[in-house]
Amino acid sequence: MLTTELCAYSVEACRVAARCGVTRVELCASPWEGGTTPSAATIRRARLVPGLGLQVMIRPRGGDFCYTDDEVEQMVEEIRFARECGADGVVVGVLTEEGSVDSERLRRLVAAADGREVTFHRAFDMARDLREALEAVIACGCRRILTSGGCNKAPDGIGTLCELVAAADGRIEIMAGSGVDASNARLLASTGVDALHFSARGWCESRMRFRNPRVSMGGVEGVPEYAVACADENKIRQILKELEPFGR
Repeated sequence: MLTTELCAYSVEACRVAARCGVTRVELCASPWEGGTTPSAATIRRARLVPGLGLQVMIRPRGGDFCYTDDEVEQMVEEIRFARECGADGVVVGVLTEEGSVDSERLRRLVAAADGREVTFHRAFDMARDLREALEAVIACGCRRILTSGGCNKAPDGIGTLCELVAAADGRIEIMAGSGVDASNARLLASTGVDALHFSARGWCESRMRFRNPRVSMGGVEGVPEYAVACADENKIRQILKELEPFGR
């Protein structure tokens, strides 16, 4: 049966996911960096949402996936904390300087999860050789791989997704993500992937009436100061409706 996962950046997004019937969430912070480890309070409060699987992103910073020893130590501690908070699993990704899966460090992170599910995130798509990366992630004991088929958006990686599903041969779950919406959900599901991952992103306008146009707190052009990324319930329901023939 096809499962679904919402990339959630808030506790409210987790509540929306549960209300819609999404299988689980990948809980993150920092949408503009592609997701980093959420705060302690966010993890604890998300765990209180009933009827929802909780996967916690473990990523100490934005940027690449080649980490220092200190960063790996931080990831190990964050995994232990997520586990203590009752997370069902964690989401990680580590690469070497040469673009291969860093198997030594990945095994350490899997061990820190202590039997919880481990998803290898889209660091996979940044690997030099996806078939080699697939075998390495399987050997390290991960539960699933989140991938766009090596492309920027999953619909562009359809052929590779089909190849990965065949190569995995049931040894690991393949979850398609990036650019997933109601217009392509059925097409992606037809590749035989085990799950679809989507953000269904919307915008919640600020309640502030006074707005200062002269100051940019983040200093990044294009990032709104008076709107917050949120999960759009209508978009989620549209995706789930498209997936009904696949038994989600």
